[in-house]
Amino acid sequence: MDDRGLPRERGGTHPELHDVVIVGAGQAGLALSHELTAADVEHVVLERERVAESWRGRWDSFCLVIPNWTVRLPGAFYGGGDPDGFMSRDAIVRQLVGYAAGFRAPVREGVAVTEVHGDPHGGFRLSTSAGPVLARQLVLAVGGYQKPHHPPAWRSLPDWAHVIDAEDYANPTLLPPGGVLVVGSGQTGCQIAEELAEAGRRVHLACGRAPWIPRRVEDRDMISWIEETPFFAAKVTDLPDPRMRLLANLQCSGRDGGHDLNYRTLQAIGVTLAGHFLGAQNGVARFEDDLDASVAFGDARYDDICQLIVKCLERNGQHVPELPRAAPFVATPVTQLDLSGVGTVLFTSGFRPDFARWVDLPEAFDAMGFPVQHDGSSTAMPGLHFMGVHWQRTRKSATFLGVAEDATLLAERITASVRGA
Repeated sequence: MDDRGLPRERGGTHPELHDVVIVGAGQAGLALSHELTAADVEHVVLERERVAESWRGRWDSFCLVIPNWTVRLPGAFYGGGDPDGFMSRDAIVRQLVGYAAGFRAPVREGVAVTEVHGDPHGGFRLSTSAGPVLARQLVLAVGGYQKPHHPPAWRSLPDWAHVIDAEDYANPTLLPPGGVLVVGSGQTGCQIAEELAEAGRRVHLACGRAPWIPRRVEDRDMISWIEETPFFAAKVTDLPDPRMRLLANLQCSGRDGGHDLNYRTLQAIGVTLAGHFLGAQNGVARFEDDLDASVAFGDARYDDICQLIVKCLERNGQHVPELPRAAPFVATPVTQLDLSGVGTVLFTSGFRPDFARWVDLPEAFDAMGFPVQHDGSSTAMPGLHFMGVHWQRTRKSATFLGVAEDATLLAERITASVRGA
């Protein structure tokens, strides 16, 4: 071993070599490591910072939006006393740290992978903060989205505006005084807008197209009803357009035991709703007059889910719950906002893949930056794999609900490849 704790080949002049290198120690990387460990496949997990680092970076009040019973890590399905609750940020971190320790995951924290290249002799060459590493098989488990997305119009904001991304938000007390313009209305945008409004901030929310669900129906969490259907098992090929992979997740909240959270509930607590953010001119933000269309889109997606639940339950002879209808929506959306009274513009408009910045394998990614893969294995680059990618296999792939299935299948494929080499 060298003074960094890394194995060193004879003479200390060559890169270390591993059968499998996993980049990233979140739930996806750890789940795969668990399965490879069980199969006695030699591997290492390189983590830029600490285990579960992406969860550590969420805002202070963050908690899961899907219930605890959906936490299904390989060999460690949720077994706590609150299956219908929603784990806090810190509880999620403790869960993953304990999980890694439980099977002695070969994680090396503080090792950043800065570049990945194909090796001319086969496999992959990684440049890391701890020196070069060679991998016969490489798994990128850094999530599907790594780069905050801003609509192009964000560049029109005045230089004096305090602009941050969701990953920079911790709690209302750390923001400058004044109102807050939240741009983006998926789960994150809605949760932060609600928290800011409850803290007494004047909040404007630039809304887009996002589906929503009620939190509970007949004393069951709505997610448990949806799981009775093929919704979470849907594949990219089931979508009318692959771009729908970027559609926001279902609007609802797990905070304070879980509750409804959507445009109607936000409006009721005083959040001012607007349409899509168009940009700013002379210190005034402008918005598209399309709020009604966005609300109608979300209502239509909720109706789709209701119809799916009814169809599946009736077909199986099961009890069909009384699913609530969308309440009437009446709003007078703002189309302009004087930014002089806004202390912060907070973007929660999603993330995009960013593999191309550090992975020099351009043929492995499509025009949108997503991996060209099937069930987690690259179809363009033998030996390259992915875990935790949105829609890797199904809609649930990037969640705790789907990680065990994906890890088991990918580990079987990698194990066969390593042993057949």
